[in-house]
Amino acid sequence: MPRTPLPIRPRAPKPRLTVARVLGWADAFRDARGRWPTGGDGLVPGTAGETWGAVDRALAAGHRGLPGGTTLAQVLLRHRGRPHHGLPPDLTVPQILAWADAHHRRTGGWPGHLDGAIPGTRLTWAAVDTALVRGRRGLPGGTSLARLLERHRGARNHLSAPPLTPAVILGWADDHRRRTGHYPKPADGPVRAAPPETWGAVEIALVKGHRGLPGGDSLARFLARHRGVRNQAAAPPLTVEQIKAWAEAHRARTGGWPTAQSGPVRGAPGESWGAVASALDGGRRGLPGGDGLARLLARACGKRNPAAVPPLALGRIRLWVRLHRAHTGRWPHAQSGPVIGVAGETWGAVANALQKGRRGLPRGTTLARLVGECRGKT
Repeated sequence: MPRTPLPIRPRAPKPRLTVARVLGWADAFRDARGRWPTGGDGLVPGTAGETWGAVDRALAAGHRGLPGGTTLAQVLLRHRGRPHHGLPPDLTVPQILAWADAHHRRTGGWPGHLDGAIPGTRLTWAAVDTALVRGRRGLPGGTSLARLLERHRGARNHLSAPPLTPAVILGWADDHRRRTGHYPKPADGPVRAAPPETWGAVEIALVKGHRGLPGGDSLARFLARHRGVRNQAAAPPLTVEQIKAWAEAHRARTGGWPTAQSGPVRGAPGESWGAVASALDGGRRGLPGGDGLARLLARACGKRNPAAVPPLALGRIRLWVRLHRAHTGRWPHAQSGPVIGVAGETWGAVANALQKGRRGLPRGTTLARLVGECRGKT
């Protein structure tokens, strides 16, 4: 015959606990053993099967009538002053506000959870924010650093800031352009037309979808879409042929080849020679990278590249000296301008290379000495 299974007797619920009861057990433990209990001390003397480990877990999880969010070590530190080498001290709202005031005096702004370490402590603002949210280290929980500073210091909390609309942002951006001559960037600080708004906060709202905005956007893309402002992150591709054409037009207009410091590219709104040079070097906007504006112009347009000048020889310079004398009737010196018949070479550059021993020349000679040698042979 099959055996009839024995009925499972339901486990009796454990009695409720209070912090006062736990402290009473801890006081008795200390009187008996001369030290405070820990979660690994096994049975609680004088109880029906209670263990210090179960008490510690109930304190942490909020079981059996306890509030949760703490530990046995924290309860003993808070109520009995028991030190614990691995347990940080409790925090208080006045202490957090004092740290925030010091941060404001030092930086001009209120701290946020991303502002790193708090000077003079082993804490970070992120740890303080977590303790305020979760009720750790003696704090009640249910708040945050942003809400605390909003309530006690009137600091702007972006989570409770009023909603934004495209029309409002465009109005602020147009006002910024009237004041400064350019449209705003996220790093441009306060919105003059709407303090205490900042362009950084507008950027965050556009990116993350805060304050009624859909998100997935940015201030640069927003202004490019609505005001035609050039967005450098979405600049059109470049080609060597296009850069060469711009450079030749620049030379025809100015008499010289462009450099990275030549400012805007005439006839190409939004482009600058600095941006072109950066794209050539970094391999952006469809270019292969590892190039430079000077190298490109030397290769594609025959412009002399000061960083890649050819070597010189004393015999060649003596020849140039005699040719100069034959063409001009005068001997050359450092201020004589271009070397006749040698594209890109000047007597000033030759004199400098001779004096400093550059471009393969021996150091210590001078143009005047070479000219003197040539005069002595005539």
